[in-house]
Amino acid sequence: MSLPILSLILFGLAGGITPGPNNMISAGTGAAFGFRRTLPQIFGVAVGFAIMVVAVGLGLGGLFVAVPQLHWILKLVGGAYLLFLAWKIASAAGGVGAAAMERPPTFLQSALFQWVNPKAWAFALSVIPAFTTPGGELLAEVLLIAAVLGLLSLPCLAVWAGFGVLIGRLLSTPRQHRILNIVMGGLVALSVVTLFL
Repeated sequence: MSLPILSLILFGLAGGITPGPNNMISAGTGAAFGFRRTLPQIFGVAVGFAIMVVAVGLGLGGLFVAVPQLHWILKLVGGAYLLFLAWKIASAAGGVGAAAMERPPTFLQSALFQWVNPKAWAFALSVIPAFTTPGGELLAEVLLIAAVLGLLSLPCLAVWAGFGVLIGRLLSTPRQHRILNIVMGGLVALSVVTLFL
């Protein structure tokens, strides 16, 4: 196996740390509930995304090649869900994300969210052809890619959750919380817009 690990790590860090729905949810959850209560969301994303990478690498990605309309449908459904989530966050009246999340996302919810997250799909569909070798040991390569990306997502999401915790602690008035909710909702909505550019 001649998988370029350093290139994969850099690719994973770039994809994992840049703004996207998972990161915005980590930041919002951190701000609303604190870092410790955000951990199930962080681990759920890492495991859910790693499973998605394995599924794509072992053939699910071929379905998108055979039926390209599925990719467009996924973008529409995932984008609509994310816009709904953005609206709920932006319209929250109480503390940071209070109306959007009465309790933090669970491990299972976060893992399952990857299957409707257009950024996760786009990343998984691009990483497999970029980092597997024709005629190589596909299963071993896919498992290594999934493990590396799953592990890399942990510190990336933790940074966003920590940012959310810090912001949540700095805000002292309901008006400041309201402004942050609007900004967070706007960032989630912006991440959807970039999917269609």
